[in-house]
Amino acid sequence: MSVVSRSQGFTLIELMISLVLGLLISAAVLQVYLINTRTLTVQQSASEVQDSAIFALQSIEDHIRIANLGNPITNITDGTNHGGIVLTTTNLGASNATDSKYFTNSDGSAGWVGLSNIDSVTSDQLTIQYNNITEGSLFDCEGTEVTSGTDDWVVERYFIREDSGPNDLVLACDAGRVTDVGVVSEGFYGNGTVVATGIDQFKVLLGAQTDINNLTYLPANIYTQLTDKPSITTVKIGVIVRSNTPLINTDDKLTFTVLGKEQSLIADATRAQFYRRSYESTILLRNARVMLVTGL
Repeated sequence: MSVVSRSQGFTLIELMISLVLGLLISAAVLQVYLINTRTLTVQQSASEVQDSAIFALQSIEDHIRIANLGNPITNITDGTNHGGIVLTTTNLGASNATDSKYFTNSDGSAGWVGLSNIDSVTSDQLTIQYNNITEGSLFDCEGTEVTSGTDDWVVERYFIREDSGPNDLVLACDAGRVTDVGVVSEGFYGNGTVVATGIDQFKVLLGAQTDINNLTYLPANIYTQLTDKPSITTVKIGVIVRSNTPLINTDDKLTFTVLGKEQSLIADATRAQFYRRSYESTILLRNARVMLVTGL
């Protein structure tokens, strides 16, 4: 008597159910992977922005804080000889003829066009100077040593420039030297050294002591138009910093508030795919003191 063997397998319905379950599991795994990757990218981008902002702003603050060092005149205006905030040729010395595009400028200053990734709002520029009268060496924003007792003044210019492309902007600083009579070294007119990468906007306000109780913050173009110019004692800076790592399938916020004004990113799909945040800092000028005496 012969024995008939039967081989059993999956039916078509069972195969289809298995296939669907496999696809669902694969989709879930893929979704978890994408979420984790997106979260990791956002965290990495946020870390890049925070590191850039903290280290760059701290470095800039240290330099701005000593503006006007070595100047016996503590009332800083656009007419102060070797004034810590450079607004005019007078600030650099009696015989100076430097082009105004190298001075402290803001959106609206004559002939000034500052680069930015912000719609219809150009970036600003801050130019400061100081003389090393301390007992030790200092270093300018490009890392060059400034020895104690040097006669020449250090002049530093903070501005936005292009790096590798039109959308890739960096905050740079160009440092030079200026003699007592106002002769500026050629090194001051270059591209400078990168202070921070991924900077879409750089804004500056000058804090002017209008009276004993009031400090008014003004952009450079407004301050220079005043008839009676109060002394500058404080500087506010604001930046919009972006990450170097693009986000994955995510557009970050496109509108920011910088120094009290709302600013929007230029409409561009490439620009939008980065993590951005705005940061502000207020710096008191140590060497700009105003003595106000009132009578009773």
